[in-house]
Amino acid sequence: MAKSKDDIKHGTAQAKLSEDETLRMAYKHGTPLEGGKIADSEPVDLFSSAHNIANKATYTTPAEVSNSDDQPQPQRDDPDGAGRKAHRTPTSSHAKNKNKKKMRSSKQTATAAENNRGISGHMFTLHQRLYHALNLGTRYAEGKERKWKCADIEIQRHVVRSISSFLDSASPDTLHHPLVKDSVADIVWALVWILQNKSESVLSIAVNVVVKLIRIIPNSILQPYSMYLVHPLASLLSSRRLEVSIACATALNMILSNLSATREKSVWKILSETKTVFLIVTGIREFAGGTMSTEYFKEMASLLSTILQKWSASRFSVSNDAKLMEVLEAMHESTDVSVKVALLKLYSGIALCGNGAMKLLQNGEAVLQMMVLCMVRSRPLSLQMEGFRLAQRLATNKQGCLKMMSLCCEPIVKAIIDGMTGWTSSSGKIANDQMSLLVEACRLALIIRWDGEHHDYFWKKGIDRVLLDLLLENFQNRQSLHLLTFEEQISKAQEALKADFLLVLRPYVWDILGWLAIYCREDFNPNIHGHELLVDMLIRCACLTFADSVRKGCQICQTDLADTFRSESASRAVLMMIYSPCKYIASKTRSMLSEILKPTSKEYLKHSLRILNFTSTRDNFGIPDMLQTGINLVALTCCACLPWYRSYIVKSGGVMTLMAFIRWCISNDVHIGRLSFAPHLHNIFSQRPCCWVCKEDWEGNDILLLYGLWGLAELLHYGSISKNLDIFAGEVEYTEAQFVRMLQEICIDSSALGLKWIAAYILSYFGFYGFPCKLGRRIGKALNENEFADMRLILANGDTMSVHGVILAIRCPSLLPPEELSHVEKASDGSSERCDVKKQCGKFQKDVRLSSHVDNQALAKLLEFVYLGYLHAQDEHVKKLKILAKHCNLQPLSTMLGRRRPKWGTLFPIYDLTPALAPTGHHFSDIVLKPKEAESISWKCSTCSLSFPHMHAHKVVLSPSCDYLRALFQSGMRDSRSGAIEVPVSWEAMIKLVSWFYTDELPKPPSGCLWDNMNDGEKLHQLQQYLELCWLAEFWFLEDVQDNSYKVIVSCLDSARHLSIKIIKIASEFSLWKLAEVAANYLAPFYRQLCHSGDLEALNEELVDMIRDASVRLSQEG
Repeated sequence: MAKSKDDIKHGTAQAKLSEDETLRMAYKHGTPLEGGKIADSEPVDLFSSAHNIANKATYTTPAEVSNSDDQPQPQRDDPDGAGRKAHRTPTSSHAKNKNKKKMRSSKQTATAAENNRGISGHMFTLHQRLYHALNLGTRYAEGKERKWKCADIEIQRHVVRSISSFLDSASPDTLHHPLVKDSVADIVWALVWILQNKSESVLSIAVNVVVKLIRIIPNSILQPYSMYLVHPLASLLSSRRLEVSIACATALNMILSNLSATREKSVWKILSETKTVFLIVTGIREFAGGTMSTEYFKEMASLLSTILQKWSASRFSVSNDAKLMEVLEAMHESTDVSVKVALLKLYSGIALCGNGAMKLLQNGEAVLQMMVLCMVRSRPLSLQMEGFRLAQRLATNKQGCLKMMSLCCEPIVKAIIDGMTGWTSSSGKIANDQMSLLVEACRLALIIRWDGEHHDYFWKKGIDRVLLDLLLENFQNRQSLHLLTFEEQISKAQEALKADFLLVLRPYVWDILGWLAIYCREDFNPNIHGHELLVDMLIRCACLTFADSVRKGCQICQTDLADTFRSESASRAVLMMIYSPCKYIASKTRSMLSEILKPTSKEYLKHSLRILNFTSTRDNFGIPDMLQTGINLVALTCCACLPWYRSYIVKSGGVMTLMAFIRWCISNDVHIGRLSFAPHLHNIFSQRPCCWVCKEDWEGNDILLLYGLWGLAELLHYGSISKNLDIFAGEVEYTEAQFVRMLQEICIDSSALGLKWIAAYILSYFGFYGFPCKLGRRIGKALNENEFADMRLILANGDTMSVHGVILAIRCPSLLPPEELSHVEKASDGSSERCDVKKQCGKFQKDVRLSSHVDNQALAKLLEFVYLGYLHAQDEHVKKLKILAKHCNLQPLSTMLGRRRPKWGTLFPIYDLTPALAPTGHHFSDIVLKPKEAESISWKCSTCSLSFPHMHAHKVVLSPSCDYLRALFQSGMRDSRSGAIEVPVSWEAMIKLVSWFYTDELPKPPSGCLWDNMNDGEKLHQLQQYLELCWLAEFWFLEDVQDNSYKVIVSCLDSARHLSIKIIKIASEFSLWKLAEVAANYLAPFYRQLCHSGDLEALNEELVDMIRDASVRLSQEG
């Protein structure tokens, strides 16, 4: 406060000083700084590190370098701080030190000159001006960071302009220079403060400078600091000034696009705090009401698509915003290419979520029409590529693919063919943009990995010629090939393949060819359509590449891994062509392969067997080894269908080799998916989808085991092994029973449909026909048991068999008498009469007399299949079983009895008794299940008069699966006679439990973005059900239910650890101490914070001790 006129005059004079002369006040160690000086002391600079940069990189002219030794040296201060110079006596030692200093000074000057190479005087001047501007602000410490701030708008503007000028002066050669690199942190902190300050007059130029900074400075230098720009940029997206919000979106998009995986979690936390997704969506919706700026929509949509691509948690709210979907649909009419590109990218981001993709397909005929129009050849390449990418996302699984093709099959196939043909080459090379389009078109063409009508369209559109054009340069000019001999055609094909034309596309070509062959109709004849020459040439090229891959595999050293990857695709294509349902393709491939392999095939097979034998004794296994092993397995499987080669394989011990390899895969828990062999199938979206269900995956993650079993199956199929016992002759450690048990476990435990089918197919050669499963094993205990049986089958000779009506109704309704079938049919169409519960629960018998044509042993074996899911029969019974299975419409069993190869892509038959819970099975119900807690007050049942929530169940299903219930039903206690049992869990938990009884699968909670977008209360409600089941399973002796519930809870807690405080409390109430320990381990890192926050007060002392102990263990482990 002024105390005199002199003080006021002095203040006025200070206010009139120019900006460069203004004195700034700051403090160092509690001492006031004025203009960067402490009174009566040494100069102090707020940006001293910046001058260190300048000292390292001072722009020095040659004259200055030559005179640098004459410059006075800086004086060292006296240790006592008095500022006096130390008295030195000139001695010889002093002279030597002086010379050393001169030499060091000369070296430093030379080093500085070297460092300054490429730095112009103008750039150095701008660098000095930048730090002069920064010195006008204040630096302060926050954690380990030294940040910048200044509320003066003029200084902010001056700093922003200085940064802009400095960045403009940087050239590609100087970006990695220390002068630039060491300035980045100070530049970023200044921009962060200015953006956070939100001064309207500075914001526009500030965000534009941020964009410039990100574009100019290499990501490797900027990334450690760019993360700090995310929060201020995100908070400015809602700015009403379009130029600000657009620039912020642009800058943020560039930062997120180049973000490293290690920083994604931290950045998502910032985006969530600033509600970035909500701000973007709101902005698009609001601006749609008026005349939306094209630039605004493009940048906002592009940013949103980047976020959707990286963070699955962002997708749910976007795909479920009906208003946003309407706005996007309205943008379909835009003629601006850049807008269409942004729109397609946004749709692709939404389609990364399986639920989002289904929404687009269910309500998206307009989306598909727009997408197809963008894929047309006449549209710009960038637009075509985004159209192809969106189609790839929508076809991530079979359901999505078939839905998309049902709406616009032919236009999509035409667009793919156009995309694969609309290119030109110069000297065997294609422009980069055309090559990118070719790759996207080939990726989309892989929709033929699923069967459907689109296969017919591909053949009609000439896919065979398209593939040949991609394989062989100028193939269209080789129409005289049909005039050449077989040897000459082979020579021409080899010559063309060695030209290395479009190598990057070959894996796609082989995959497409393989899928076309494996789904080709049996009666397909290329002669009819004039495609014989083309198809033959494709087969020839694939066989040549396959033979070459086998030959290279025999070499001691291989260095071209990319070539081996391509060989794997070709080998697989040959395998699929050999076993194609199409007789023409299969026979042609076998004959060509036999001819091509003839010269040295014996050596190839010997080497392949030797490699497989060696592999079966190894512990360590690398990708190159796995890849070549896969090719060797394919080679054996292909040769197994060729008579001479098959005989050689058997004589060389190939059967034992394959069995040893299969055992090695299983015992070593080897799981390798085809993606490990096929890098061409990876793309920018492959690692980030969510909520997609791909149950129809035929190959799964056990490709080596699949190939091994396939090869063994073929040797069995062609009768190369006369008796199964020959395989195990002399075997002590590994018997036939063990092998059969292993195959049954594969059928039960594997998730790959192809692996299940081939294992079941091999079992048929050991007399086991059908599809083993866990539920069948349980229900099979009721076979031939009179308990709970409500029906008796009477054969012509008077023999009887007790059966259970509900099992026959679901598994083999043809065995039911007409009157029982009428009850089932009435129930299924909703016209069944209401029945009395007490009558249902009473035991009754119905006699069913069978025709004299029904064989006693055949019927017994058929019932074995109905109850167990598979049967064991000798060859003499198979013929009668085939007749009975055909009469009963049991097609899967007929396939196994006939030992017909399973068709690729066929769904594996599942043992599912769920229909028995519907009105169809209520007629056979003999027990009612009711929950402990009935949340619904009103209840109406279409079958009975009970007014409380309940489910009609069947003792024959419950009893074999639960020892507790079996004992209860046999006890004769009142509960067993009442016809109703109370299950001591909630209604939702009981529904899940009953589902497990009838399917052997415990329903899982929502996952992916659905789980991520549930609030804590909803998540806890879901987990509560599994905690109840975990407790009940221990009480009812349901080990599988307990294990599955435990895994679900642990998996959910891993992504929602903050719920552990609630879970540990509930787990202790149920005495689930194993789960309580898991929750305690999740809470251990936060023990101190929980103590301070008071969250532990709700827990008893025992639980608090458990968390404390977990925290101590964690600290001891480091």
